[in-house]
Amino acid sequence: MPDDLDDLDDLYGSGDLYGSDDLYGSDDLKDLDGLTVSTLSRRPGLKWAAATARGALPAWVADMDFPVAEPVRTALVEALGHDLGYPWWDGRENPLVEAFVARMTRRYGYAPQPANVRVFTEVVQAVQAVLHVATEPGDAVAVHTPAYPPFLETLERMGRRLVPIPMVDTGSGWGFDPERFAADVSRRRCRALILVNPHNPTGRVFTRAELSAMAEVVQRHDLLVIADEIHADLVYRPHEHLPFAALAPETARRTVTMTSASKAFNLAGLRCSVADVAVARVRDALDALPPLLLGQPGNAGVLGTLAAWQHGDAWLEEVLRLLDRNRRLVAAGLPDTVRLHLPEGTYLAWTDWRGLGLGPDPATPLLDRARVMLGNGPDFGPGGEGFARLNFATSRPVLEEILARLRSAVA
Repeated sequence: MPDDLDDLDDLYGSGDLYGSDDLYGSDDLKDLDGLTVSTLSRRPGLKWAAATARGALPAWVADMDFPVAEPVRTALVEALGHDLGYPWWDGRENPLVEAFVARMTRRYGYAPQPANVRVFTEVVQAVQAVLHVATEPGDAVAVHTPAYPPFLETLERMGRRLVPIPMVDTGSGWGFDPERFAADVSRRRCRALILVNPHNPTGRVFTRAELSAMAEVVQRHDLLVIADEIHADLVYRPHEHLPFAALAPETARRTVTMTSASKAFNLAGLRCSVADVAVARVRDALDALPPLLLGQPGNAGVLGTLAAWQHGDAWLEEVLRLLDRNRRLVAAGLPDTVRLHLPEGTYLAWTDWRGLGLGPDPATPLLDRARVMLGNGPDFGPGGEGFARLNFATSRPVLEEILARLRSAVA
């Protein structure tokens, strides 16, 4: 194992770390596996910069390593070359509304009402805004746990009480106990459910039966549902994503559905998301806030998202094929004593290291021993101890080196 990043080039036969090779790799999707540490470690984004500073390979934050889809790149370059002034939709209908409705209808058979759609900078901001106008400090909010850390931090900072819905290892996958969910919602007097589907970090794609069981509890206890469906485009066959709001009209009227192109098209830095605010009281409360209190996406975010949703599906299908292969490489390449249920969606693997005696946060000793940066399990709240989240959205050579280092560290 090399002692520092300067030696990593020997692993891949790549050129000088600051050589003339393309910083973002080839535009040709067939060449995605040509991405090497030499090129990737020069990127200024959080994923690689933080890991490189630690002398490690990154498999932690949810960013993909793949080049930007060509339609998105073309749209952004054209915009940069002509106009960085005020957006033309300021005070008018945002073009993302029509694109969002069309995409939801085409891919998932659910057509949001255009008048209900609102645009935000990111899903976390949208979640916070809805909680702010629709709940009060001290209110209880149910979340499947382990859970996306920013949502847990949001509840804590906003003074909302977390009601965990434990994800259960069934032996063949991840699930949850609907009866316990119903009992806890009643006993804790929940006001809202934050539903992350596909689920982060387990990669579970909830079935119609599971969503229907949740919907029955939601209706019985008059819950507001905040549905984070940001990973909806990243689902592997035969699994299918079903929007929670699509279950029935009465379900839709209780649901705020949130999404973004940031995960499926790797555009988190553009800061743009969309929400179907089908709950009238929430929509009215958001509209009553002072103008621009929540900010608004800039030209790049809107134009990049439009290009991705309208012209990026061919790129997405190719990336999904590569991610499908990579999730299987992870399942086959982890140390034998590490348990994993093959993710049904997302590009995130929820790995169970409890059999190796690495303590409650295995990502920390593995960073020291393997020099691989994983997501720290305890950060995901209840159910996270002994686990680490592994991001496999990278090229095959980089992923295989990550897995080889992890095997070597525990050999």
